[in-house]
Amino acid sequence: MYYQKTFEAMMATPLNAEEIITGEIVWGATKAVIGTVIMLVVISFFGLVSYPVALLIIPVSFLGGIAFGAVGMCFTALVKTIDLFNLPVFLFVTPMFLFGGTFFPLAGLPVWAQQVALILPLTHLVNVVRALNYGLFNSDVVIGIVYLAVFSLLTMPFALSRMQRRLIK
Repeated sequence: MYYQKTFEAMMATPLNAEEIITGEIVWGATKAVIGTVIMLVVISFFGLVSYPVALLIIPVSFLGGIAFGAVGMCFTALVKTIDLFNLPVFLFVTPMFLFGGTFFPLAGLPVWAQQVALILPLTHLVNVVRALNYGLFNSDVVIGIVYLAVFSLLTMPFALSRMQRRLIK
């Protein structure tokens, strides 16, 4: 956006801003699916995947990619200069890694941290993927998928509107 002026070049084509931003988000989700398929293949060799339920991880990874792609676009739209881009990382991404259940079980965290974790989308994505990997499909999986869908439905329009304002001057 700043140095290569890629978005400005795309805006010079017949594409409109909404199509460009949606394409960026969908490309992020596609990369998530590619990474997921590669990881499923690799961990399958170690016998750590419960098929066929684990195949549901692939569409869930696309949904997670949409959610996080939309959040990334929100941050891109809100952060004024590239020098300030580390703020979302420290205020959003780092707490998600610490409290999202990726590295540490949520049960071992203090109660306040468990409450914070329920707000974060990574917590739900981790719970859904972990359950599906073990062959479980229960109400927690459905709740996690619904949370990610609602999160995506809220962040995607916000990202589209804010990026349109940023791109169209």
